[in-house]
Amino acid sequence: MSFEVPFYYGLGSRYSYLAASQLERIERETSCCFEWLPLQSGELIRRANQGLSPFSGTPVSGQYDWEFRRRDAEAWARYYGVPYHEPHAFRIDPADLARACWVADGQGNLKEMSVLIFRAIFVESRVVSRDLLGALARELGMDEQAFLGAIDGKETAAKHESVLRRAMTDGVFGVPSFVVGKEMFWGNDRLPLVKYALLREGEV
Repeated sequence: MSFEVPFYYGLGSRYSYLAASQLERIERETSCCFEWLPLQSGELIRRANQGLSPFSGTPVSGQYDWEFRRRDAEAWARYYGVPYHEPHAFRIDPADLARACWVADGQGNLKEMSVLIFRAIFVESRVVSRDLLGALARELGMDEQAFLGAIDGKETAAKHESVLRRAMTDGVFGVPSFVVGKEMFWGNDRLPLVKYALLREGEV
C-alpha cells in the first residue's frame, strides 16, 4: 500500500532544498510517495503569525541569524553528501518561483521545474530572475514566452492561493513541512520522524 505525503516547500528555502534531496531515498525505504506542493514560504509564515515574520528586522533568536543558518545548512549538506552554496541574488517576486512550478505542472513538470530551480539557486548560485525561469522552461522543452506569461495568470495565482490555504488547514506554519496521516512535521531535521511515522503507517 502506498501513502501519499504532502510536501510543502519554498523554492528559496535552504532547508526545503536539503529536505528535497532526501525524498527519493525515503520513498525507496518506505511505501510513500511525496506530493510536491510549492508555495511562497514568506507569505505562509506571515499568515500563520498574524502578519509577523521572524526573518524581519533583527533576528528574534539565534536560530534565525543568517550566519548561523548558513553554517547549519552547510553542515547538513555535508551530512547528506549534496552540494550547497548560499543563494546569490533574488531579483524577482518570491511568489513567482512557486507559480513557475505550478505553470510547469500543466505539462507534468512540477517536480522537474522545482529541482531545476533548487539547483540554480543552491548548487549553481545563479541570479534568480525572470530570465532564469525562462531558461529553465526552455530546458524542459516548454515555450518560454507562454510560460512567463502564464506565471502572471489568474489561474496560476488561484492555484498558488489554494495551496497556501491547504497548508494552513493542515496546520503548516513553515517550510519544509510534511503531513503523515494527521501528523504535521516541520523542518528538514524532522525527516527521521517522517520516515518513522511512515513505517508505522505501513504496519497498520
